Amino acid sequence: MVRLSKRVEYGLIAIRDIASRTGGDLVTAKEISDRYGIPYDLLAKVLQRLSKAGLITSHQGVRGGYALTVDPRQVQVSAIIHAIEGTTPVIAQCLSDGPTSCDVFNVCTIKSPLTKVQANIERAFRTMTLAEIV
Repeated sequence: MVRLSKRVEYGLIAIRDIASRTGGDLVTAKEISDRYGIPYDLLAKVLQRLSKAGLITSHQGVRGGYALTVDPRQVQVSAIIHAIEGTTPVIAQCLSDGPTSCDVFNVCTIKSPLTKVQANIERAFRTMTLAEIV
C-alpha cells in the first residue's frame, strides 16, 4: 500500500483547515496543532514548506496566522505533496532509488506492473484538487 508520510498527512490536514476558512480568516499553527493533536514543531515546519511553495501565506503579529494564497480548485494534491516532501510517495523502493536498491531488479517480474500502478497513483494526485478535500 502507498503510505503518505506523517508530514504529508499533517500538511493536508492543515491546508484543508486553512482553505475552509471563510472571509480571509487567519488560523495559527497553534490552533491547528491543538485542534487536531498534531505536534506543533512538526506542523510549523510543514507550514513553512507550504508557505515557501506559495500555497499559503504567513501573517506576522498579534492577529497573525496563515491564509490560503491560491484558489483551492487550482491546487493539485500533488503540488501539496511535492511542497512538503519533494516527491510523490512510491509503492516500491526500486521505482524511486533505481536498480542498485534491489538485488533482483534485472529479473524482477513485478516492476513493470508496479510502474503502471505508480503512474495511476501519480495521476490521481495530479487530478485531485484541494477543493475536493475541503
